[in-house]
Amino acid sequence: MSWLRLHQRTAWICGLTLLLPLAIYLNAMFGMWGMRQSSQAEIERIEPRLARLQGLIDYESQLRKASTAVDSQVLELVYPATEDQATVSAELQTNVRDIFGKAGLSVSNSQVLPAREQGNFDYIAVKLTVSGDLPALDEALAGIGAYLPLVLVESLDVYPARESRGKDEVPGQQVKANLQLLSLRAIQ
Repeated sequence: MSWLRLHQRTAWICGLTLLLPLAIYLNAMFGMWGMRQSSQAEIERIEPRLARLQGLIDYESQLRKASTAVDSQVLELVYPATEDQATVSAELQTNVRDIFGKAGLSVSNSQVLPAREQGNFDYIAVKLTVSGDLPALDEALAGIGAYLPLVLVESLDVYPARESRGKDEVPGQQVKANLQLLSLRAIQ
């Protein structure tokens, strides 16, 4: 022990020299442990994606058949790309006016709105103002629902009509409605 007391500075230098390899070893070990943990976390993050991709690969033929079936059904619901946009707009306006007229509604205004192109379709819209009784409006909307290519009701505002009635008229709920109808035309 007397050597330690006489050579304290040398003892400190020898002690620190022995601790330095231990510190380097622990640093390397904890660094490796951290890299392993981050790699494991990355594997756990990627694993579900790989499983989904493997599922897509396994069912590729079934998905292709389903996609073809959906494409053929979509073509039944939209106007084909071979028809001109102006022709489709005019045809849609005429057919919609006929549906509302046959249901017993009077069409006071109809207007083809500018077509919007989104994705693979042209959105062709017709704006209508109709008036008549409520059952006729219900019948007309049922006719629109059965019409092919598909016609969607984009907006519908219904309010009671303000009309004076004579003594001989049968009371019924008279309404006015503003509708915006939408149909799709395939671009390609």
